[in-house]
Amino acid sequence: MSGPPERPGGAADAARPRVLHVSQPVEAGVAVVVHQLAADQVAAGWEVAVACPPGGPLAGWVAAAGARHLPWPATRQPGPSTARETAHLRRLLRAWRPDLLHLHSSKAGLAGRLAARGRVTTVYQPHAWSFEAVGGAVRRAATAWERAATRWTDAVACVSEAERATGEAHGVRARWLLLRNGVDTGRFRPATAAERAAARRALGLTAPLVVVCVGRLAEQKGQDVLLEAWARLGPPPGAVLVLVGDGPERDRLARAAGPGVVLAGPRDDVRPHYAAADLVVQPSRWEGASLTALEALASGLPLVTTDVAGSREAVAPGCGAVVPPGDAGALAAALRTRLDDAALREAEGAAARAAAVADWDLRGVLAANRVTLEQVLRE
Repeated sequence: MSGPPERPGGAADAARPRVLHVSQPVEAGVAVVVHQLAADQVAAGWEVAVACPPGGPLAGWVAAAGARHLPWPATRQPGPSTARETAHLRRLLRAWRPDLLHLHSSKAGLAGRLAARGRVTTVYQPHAWSFEAVGGAVRRAATAWERAATRWTDAVACVSEAERATGEAHGVRARWLLLRNGVDTGRFRPATAAERAAARRALGLTAPLVVVCVGRLAEQKGQDVLLEAWARLGPPPGAVLVLVGDGPERDRLARAAGPGVVLAGPRDDVRPHYAAADLVVQPSRWEGASLTALEALASGLPLVTTDVAGSREAVAPGCGAVVPPGDAGALAAALRTRLDDAALREAEGAAARAAAVADWDLRGVLAANRVTLEQVLRE
């Protein structure tokens, strides 16, 4: 599906709203959420298009779900190309004529709001605030933009209450929505003993204890802090730490990795690594709300994570540990406690699975999110 059809004039069809999602990320967390929302809306009878770069899996995902892919060449960072990207989005808006423009992450939030300027109902979903990723003058500029851009934003959708509180603390004044992330608890489930053994054989993992960290290899995800914590542990005899993912920090992390650390590279399907794991760790410096955390819970695994947006809401008592971000000592202590206690790991894993099924199952989360967006359209 290469181009948008012209839409006839007239009032929006309330029973069949037309939505345009815009996303620069085409893989990993943000792209997964966009795909989930688009697929759910198509199933509900909505007309859905997703504007995103043609590289990466997102374009194929949305097309397979019955949505339309609109190619949007866009780079990750703002720069000289932003004006061209904004003009391209403006043309897509004129042709697609959505009832709802849903902008995902900071780059789409920038170009999309400049393109629409309030002429179409606009929901912006930061998926972690842009100003958290930078410092100094750039941070001040990003904060000022987020405050000013609400004039062209009907609602800001956060994936956790903590993400909303961060926005408010930085002076963002908006109508707030909560659009939570969810996890497919049928696709992500606890592995049996036989499945765990088979997964370890297939991945070449022979250590008795396997700790897994899934995420983009980037400053945000804090794998450098995890490697420092792992070094403080010794490393633990008979344990291996597996980093799953790729990103700009790969070479630096590879140089810093000591004994007992495996860089597994990117994976289209991370379930085999969850099946092989005894424990999952997420050492992020900042988040909106992590899909990896929910996948670990649904897989029945204890989770050691950092106290960033969404963690306290996702990791209920008894499901693992929450430590301060950037604190290698606290991270090492939480890992040591669980590596030394199989009974604790088993109890926390069972509690994690129960919490995922009760609170984070994807079907219920998507249904609630759709009701929220329907309310925005009605108003």
